Amino acid sequence: MSSSAGPDADRAAAGADAASPRRSDLVRRGLRLEVLTVSWNVVEGLVAVLAALRAGSVALFGFGIDSFVETTSGLILIWRLRAERHARSPEVIERLDRRARRLVGLSLFLLAAYVAFDAIKALLTRERPQPTLVGIVLTSISLAVMWWLARAKRRTARGLGSRALEADSFQTTACFWLSVITLAGIGLNAALGWWWADPVAALGMTYFLVSEGREAWRGEECSGGGRDAD
Repeated sequence: MSSSAGPDADRAAAGADAASPRRSDLVRRGLRLEVLTVSWNVVEGLVAVLAALRAGSVALFGFGIDSFVETTSGLILIWRLRAERHARSPEVIERLDRRARRLVGLSLFLLAAYVAFDAIKALLTRERPQPTLVGIVLTSISLAVMWWLARAKRRTARGLGSRALEADSFQTTACFWLSVITLAGIGLNAALGWWWADPVAALGMTYFLVSEGREAWRGEECSGGGRDAD
């Protein structure tokens, strides 16, 4: 009796879990985190891009563009989590999750391509960025914000079993590391006048972004994020 009813029982249990109060709370928490992510990154991106244009900083400009990619990722996850409220079937939720995860991976590929192109151009033309205090302050604040958001998203993703939210939590962790790289590049330029540190820092972002974008696309566990944020 128990063996013949196994698959039906599993599907029923999965459906009950999707509709459980705990899962509903996790979905609401995930939505709040994504709304906060989008709000912060819109402000961060605008400030970073404007400061980068004034200073001629490739690294800070790439950081600002990453903020808009993170905004796109957050909007994708808001769509995915809201869709779950109306799609209780585990199969439908998994299909939505897979689609959202691939869009997150695609956004990482696009960002890596743009940053690499702009950094190489800056090195070849020897563009010398000006020191930017706004950029230093902004990236320093971003370190704390992105660290907290990545941890909170990862815990929520594990509770929901959502690889899309797990991939997005990595992208937030990537934003943390991009803050570190950007701060190093613009900081060395400001302190020591090393103009090349800025585009080199921007180039340092690209391998990291491509590698984790590939993992997000394939649905693998993000290798760089989990250990760093726990």
